[in-house]
Amino acid sequence: MSLFLALQSATYQGVLWGIMAVGVYITFRLLDIADMTCDGSFATGSAVCAVILTNHGNPIIAILAATLAGALAGFVTGLLHTKCKIPAILAGILAQLGLYSINLRIMGKSNIPLLQTESLYDWGPMVGLTVSQSTLVVGVIAVAIVIALLYWFFGTELGNALRATGNNEQMVRAVGVNTDYTKLLGLVISNALIALSGAMVGQSVGYGDVKIGMGAIVMGLASIVIGEVIFGRYGSFLKRLIAIIVGSIIYRIIIAIVIQLGLSTDDLKLLTAFIVALALTIPVLMANRKQTANYKKLTKEVDEKNA
Repeated sequence: MSLFLALQSATYQGVLWGIMAVGVYITFRLLDIADMTCDGSFATGSAVCAVILTNHGNPIIAILAATLAGALAGFVTGLLHTKCKIPAILAGILAQLGLYSINLRIMGKSNIPLLQTESLYDWGPMVGLTVSQSTLVVGVIAVAIVIALLYWFFGTELGNALRATGNNEQMVRAVGVNTDYTKLLGLVISNALIALSGAMVGQSVGYGDVKIGMGAIVMGLASIVIGEVIFGRYGSFLKRLIAIIVGSIIYRIIIAIVIQLGLSTDDLKLLTAFIVALALTIPVLMANRKQTANYKKLTKEVDEKNA
């Protein structure tokens, strides 16, 4: 029974964290930038949401405010990178460091409990659902809205330019597109989604914490690579977005299972690092194996012709 409850919790947590993974995907895959702002902006979303809720604010307004705060964090990172010409990874680190202090200022302390506040998931018991089930329903609706909006946006001319920036920045510039703007926009969208996820996760776990986003980028990468290993890295944009959400759920289920098997929570970061490394290595090994098989087949055909 405890395993079933753990898997149920892992599923809805995977959906909520999946929004964060989609945000990481925008910078990591589309812009080809390792944005370290992620950990800080996730906590910012949690912090802003927690403060509004403890002041009797509406949960939806708290979510929107948290999303805007994340967008602002991404905007600052974008300015540091595009206007100040600071390398992207360093700009993200600087933003992350600054956000730690900002998040403390926002909350006034390192942790704010939310157990006595209103949340997005309170309606469940009123219609015969558990809080876990209502959390899953809200999470799925939020994911569907996010995916629909992103699918629409990245089908526009501006969205296509943003996607092309990570593949060939010089070509995009050659056709008259300001790549500084597309990078800035990508970072804003990415961190807005990450903060949105932070706010929803904070309401789900019942607290806002300055360290809630620690390791978020690694978890996001784990979700991305797991999804790519299962569904493939290429395919339609919609398929890739769905794969990320599924990857996030699978990652959370793996974590839940190994904890039930007795793994210490102190070793979770090590396990995550191992999962990411393994997921990144498997496609390389498979490609090498396929290349070797093709080479042997070609060599055999040549030998048969010469015989």
